[in-house]
Amino acid sequence: MVNKTAIKILVDKGLRVTPQRIAVLDILLNLDNHPTIEYITEYLRINFPRISDSTVYNILDAFVKNDIVTRVKTENGIIRFDPVTEKHHHLYSSDSEKIEDFFDPELDKLLDDYFRKKRIPDFKIEDIKVQIKGRFTNILKQKES
Repeated sequence: MVNKTAIKILVDKGLRVTPQRIAVLDILLNLDNHPTIEYITEYLRINFPRISDSTVYNILDAFVKNDIVTRVKTENGIIRFDPVTEKHHHLYSSDSEKIEDFFDPELDKLLDDYFRKKRIPDFKIEDIKVQIKGRFTNILKQKES
């Protein structure tokens, strides 16, 4: 089944609509685990067995450049991808490397107010994202990733 949301996003961003781009975006929109490029490629090869690693890299680079997804770097330097474009932060589990989205408008306001008052010399803030490191205490959340 064709993901109409994925097609709309690609069209709205002025990107060429291809089956591979639709598939990559569909994976990102439907998985809730901030997947790595390796995971995305492995998942893609179910329907596109001959897709090259470079094609997947190029698709993800185009998505990042067009603000469709962002890169999220783990403590171990692993790059993962996040399709959530609304302002949010991340909870990062140091033992499982699971990343979960964390929405908190109160924290956003606190950070915005702090940095508006602080005014770092010779530095223009474009965005503020917090990655909160810890461990999930819920056994089910620990096993999801």
